[in-house]
Amino acid sequence: MGNYTVVIIDFETTGLSPNMGDRTIEVGAVLVSNNQIIDRFQSLMNPEMRVSGFIENFTGISNKMLSTAPSIKEAMGKLKTFIGDHQLVAHNAAFDLRFLDAEFNRIKHKRENEFACSMLTSRRIYPEAPNCKLETLVRYKKLKTDGVHHRALADAEMTAHLWIKLIEDIKEEYGLKSVPFGLMQKLSKVAKNKVPEVMMKMRD
Repeated sequence: MGNYTVVIIDFETTGLSPNMGDRTIEVGAVLVSNNQIIDRFQSLMNPEMRVSGFIENFTGISNKMLSTAPSIKEAMGKLKTFIGDHQLVAHNAAFDLRFLDAEFNRIKHKRENEFACSMLTSRRIYPEAPNCKLETLVRYKKLKTDGVHHRALADAEMTAHLWIKLIEDIKEEYGLKSVPFGLMQKLSKVAKNKVPEVMMKMRD
């Protein structure tokens, strides 16, 4: 087991919190199976509110682009189909999870998919990295990138390459034949100095 399938997800949003009324404006999702990217999904979505100049500059997504985009309801319905029963991954998952659950809630869908955070796992596996921002880790591990940041599909693809690299590096460093999803979840919660101990138990 270790060649399971995951969907890596990234949202661009009008702000930081759905509890404050912020909405999603773009989603990117990448399907990874056997440690390879095999499918992609991307959609802009119309939040039916103006986005700030800061968000326009930060993401490159303009109010004009959003005015002709599909509704959030339509885009989230398609995303639900793309995700299916797959386990989910995001970089700084707590952020994307809040928005995913808030928007799913609006379309009366309850998420049952398990979630893992590539940022927290990277912090345990690459403690010597300058920081755990996605762009920093992509440079640090010399991963493939098209140079676009803060667009949902580009960020989801970079996260996918990071996830694949994490699994490869864990296998190599700790001599594991497979890296179960549950281990990736567990790594995000253990203290850095406990990582070798957790890995040794996996080899028993």
